[in-house]
Order: sequence, then structure tokens, then C-alpha cells
Amino acid sequence: MAETDKRNIIAQWAFDTRPVLLRFHLWLEDVEVERAQAEPVSAMSFTPRGIARCLAVTSAATALGTRLFGDYGAGAGKDKHTYNQVKKGADAVSAYVMSEGLWHLTRTLPENHAIMVSLGEGLMPKAGETPEMGANPLLGFGRVYARPEVARIVDRRVRRLLNEPGHTFEQFHGWLKDRGITLWGAAVDTLENTSRFAEGKPTGPMAVFHLFDSPLKVTRPYESYMGCLTIPKRVRDAAERASLLVDYRTPRAKVVEAIEGAYPGIQRGNIHVWTLRGKSRLARLGNLWDEWKEVGAHLVEDGWKTPSGVPVFTDSGTYAPTFLVGSWKDAAGAPHVFLCDGYAATAEAMQAASLAEVLDVDSTMSAFSSTFELPCAEEAKAMQLDPDATDFAARLGALFGAREVELGKVEAYAEAIREARSTNLPLLGRVLRADDLMPEKDWSVLASVGYMSDDPYSGAPGVTQVSDRVFRVTTRLAARHASSFITFTFRLMEPMEEARLVFSPLLSRFLSGVDPASRAVKVSDSGRIRNELQTMFSQALEHDGEKIRVHFDRVDERVMPRERQDAIRRVLEWYKRNHPVWFSWLEVA
Repeated sequence: MAETDKRNIIAQWAFDTRPVLLRFHLWLEDVEVERAQAEPVSAMSFTPRGIARCLAVTSAATALGTRLFGDYGAGAGKDKHTYNQVKKGADAVSAYVMSEGLWHLTRTLPENHAIMVSLGEGLMPKAGETPEMGANPLLGFGRVYARPEVARIVDRRVRRLLNEPGHTFEQFHGWLKDRGITLWGAAVDTLENTSRFAEGKPTGPMAVFHLFDSPLKVTRPYESYMGCLTIPKRVRDAAERASLLVDYRTPRAKVVEAIEGAYPGIQRGNIHVWTLRGKSRLARLGNLWDEWKEVGAHLVEDGWKTPSGVPVFTDSGTYAPTFLVGSWKDAAGAPHVFLCDGYAATAEAMQAASLAEVLDVDSTMSAFSSTFELPCAEEAKAMQLDPDATDFAARLGALFGAREVELGKVEAYAEAIREARSTNLPLLGRVLRADDLMPEKDWSVLASVGYMSDDPYSGAPGVTQVSDRVFRVTTRLAARHASSFITFTFRLMEPMEEARLVFSPLLSRFLSGVDPASRAVKVSDSGRIRNELQTMFSQALEHDGEKIRVHFDRVDERVMPRERQDAIRRVLEWYKRNHPVWFSWLEVA
């Protein structure tokens, strides 16, 4: 490529993405685009070119800022409390950077458009974790990004959806459509593989953002588990020709029959099945592992190398393996098939399922509870029971293989079913597909992934340093029948300590001991702190019209120690006292 052409490409990218570059004080030194097709992804997606490119840079900035300033590896070998705080600190940086990037890029949205977060991963403790391991900073349900006038309109409707009994998603969505407002939905995990990030593992951590051209039909904050099976679409097509129904509920021996029909002559040992592994998951997944072992399939283990040559891990990370689902031939010409099975957290499951729009795969899901004590097959059946039926306890007991189940467990499952119903999550079908969470069947998705560390499934490299304050960051954009790897070379325009402030939440800065009176206060502090409270303290906030009331008594001391809560309270009271006009929206209970 001629030097002039290269400079023009960099200049065009810098122009298109200037809102995000300026926000994070980044200078774009270079950009390299590797496409899987001739056309750019933005030409094959529903988003304007500038928005698609800004999303790519936002994902890259999230990956860069989190890797540099999120205390990567600081939790290795530490006690549980310190380890959890490292995870929360990293989540806070990633959620903050992603949110700030979205805020600035949506200044260029079409005037009648808004982005609303429909699913966000981070509130729920995972398997074997205690409550303080959940409640991580996140971008959760109802966060709206748009031009200010549009954002205020949508915000009011979101509050009505959350607080008014009987106000349905159809009424919410219909009201906005009737007034000409286009609402795009999002599923977000700003730091996938947080534990691996805290431990400093060389592979896994990434920022994942999925943008849909309609909101999801979810009506309130929700995070639980979903069973999910993702197979090559070629296998589903072969099953249909053989009159086989292949989905999450299908016995795995039948799935293997379909695979053999799609890939004649394949050795069963070359059917590679990725699932979460580990002793803590034996009760949930043990029966599923046995099904695959009985038919001779290979259950992927830690250290197994993908075609990229990078070893995989199976302790977490249910999203990224979806990009490898498909087939390839080894050096001897033997065919191999890779698929994903098991379960994931809700946002990760939906993100992976929506990749059926992007990749040549078929994905089906099944709703699970957040309690999730049963094996997968029984868990799916439990979530379809009627919690108000007189025989609910007996039916649940049958799934546990017991005549009676302790009352607390019965109540927990009943509450889980009611909660799922209240969020508008479909429970009664045989399986769930991404379509079932969309108000219309004709929908599209744009996936944007920023890689903090190396990715075994695509071979994408993580953040690498080129020279002093110069870093290379790879992102992936993917839409229907289109994907590209985009490698940015960024120069930090500030020294590292000043750059840390650019990428760090204000509240985190104050928690580290900075006195708010010691720095110049800007009107933008009001918006930043409002944003950070919603990201870091969503469980403590009460929305009352335009006001936000902070209830510190709702924050578990195991999640945030009392002294840190007191420090934030003092900061909020200082701002309220000294800048009452800018902080008229804030009340401290």
C-alpha cells in the first residue's frame, strides 16, 4: 500500500472515531484491518460507519485501559478479600471506560436513536462464590446512551417500565416507536474472565459488547444461568434431513449421529466438545460429561491446543469458544468438529446465541435458576414448573430424587421462577433461541470484542507494548456474514500517571485518598459521578423522577467495606454542599 493511501486510511479512522480518541487522550498512530470479506463490516451492518468504528475503538480503549490501569495480576496469591477487591477494581475500570466511550460515541447517533443496555453480566456470584464475590461494577439494565433530549425521554419510559405494575415491554417499546424513536439494545460484559485477569493469566480477558437493532424483551435487571448448546449449522441441517431434532434438550448420542451425518467418516475422537470443567461443576455437568464420554467424543481439557496453537482453558470463558465452533482438517486430512455445550451466565449465553446471526452456527438455550443445584437436564425442567401449584414441592423433589426437599430450597426455586417470569423471560418452550428475546424476528447484531490478553480460539493477540506509551490493541467486529480484525496502534498523549486518571473512575480516585477539594471541579464531574454511581452502586440507588437517592444501608459490607462506603459518602456530601446546582439530582439518604 502506498504511503499516501496508508496515511489517508489512518486519517479517516481518526476523523470517524475522534469522539472516543479525544475522550481518552489517544493518538491513533496506525490501523490495520483484516477482513473475512471484501466489504467493511459497517457496510454489512445496521450501524453507520462512524458508529461501528467508534464501537471498535471503544472496545479497544476498554481493553487498553483495563489492562494498563486495572491492576492486572494483582490478585495472584492474595487472600480472598484482597482478591475480590482486585476483581471489583478491574470491573470498575472496564465498566467506566466502556460507559464513557458509549456516552461520547452516541453524541453522533442519528437524532432519533438511543442505545439501552438490556443485559449486563456482573451482579451474580458464580458457582461456589459467596455474596461479596458478586455485585461487581457493571453496565446493567436500563442504562441509556443517546443525545440528551432523546436520553431523557427514554429514561422516563424505562423508569415507568421498572416501577409501574402492569406496564409491559410491548407498551414501552410501542410508545417509543409511535414517537419515532429507534431504540437499539445491548448485551454487555465489560470484563469477561475477571478471575483470570486478577490472576494475571496470559489468555482470556476481553471486553464484549453486542449491539442489536432492537431492545431485548427483558423488562428489568436480570442475571442467572442459561444452558446452551452451540453446533455448526451444517450439523443442524444434516439433522433436519434425517428428521432429527437437535437442540439443547436432545440426547448427546443423537447429536453425534447428526455430526456423523454432516461429516461422513469423522472419527468420534475428533469431535471436540468444550464445556466448563472442574470439580465444583461435577453436580451440574457430570451427567453431560458422561453422555459425551459414552459416545467417544473428546471433552476439551485445560491445555488442549486449538488450530491457532494457543492452549485453551476451561475454568471460565463461555463466550469466546463460540468463534471456533465449526470444522477443520488436520495435517493428515482428517476432519475435526468443535462445539460448545453446558451453561453460561445470562448475558454471556445471549451474546453467544446471537452469534448464530454472525457465524455459521446454531445455538439453543434453556433457562436455569441462579441457585442451580440440579444437573442441567433437571434444572431446565425445574424452571418450567408452576411455583404456585399445590404440588410444586413434590415435583421439585422428584427432580432432586428425594421424597421431600427442604423448605428453603423450595422457596429459592419458586422465587427464581417468579423472578424470571417478571423479567419477561420465556420459560415454557422446549428451548430458547436468541429470536425469543427479540420483539421482532427480523433483527441484526453487531458484535465488538476488545482483547486484553491472547485469545486461544481466534489467535487474536492481547494488548502489547510497542514502545514508551505506544500500544497495539486488537478488536473484532462481526455482523451477519461479515467480520474483521482491527489492530490499532495507540499513543497515550499523557504520561502514564496522568493517563491513569483519564481511564479511572473519579470515585476510585477519591477512594485512593484524593481530596475532592484539591482538584479543579468541572461541570462534567456531575455526569461522571452520576454514571459511576449507576455502574458501581446500582443496588444502592433509588430513582425518584430526575433525582437519584443513594442508600448506603443497601450496600453489603462484604461487597464494599464500611470505611470505603464512608469515604464515598463524604465525597458525595462535599459535592452536594459545594456545588448544589450541578448536583441537584443527588440525594444521600
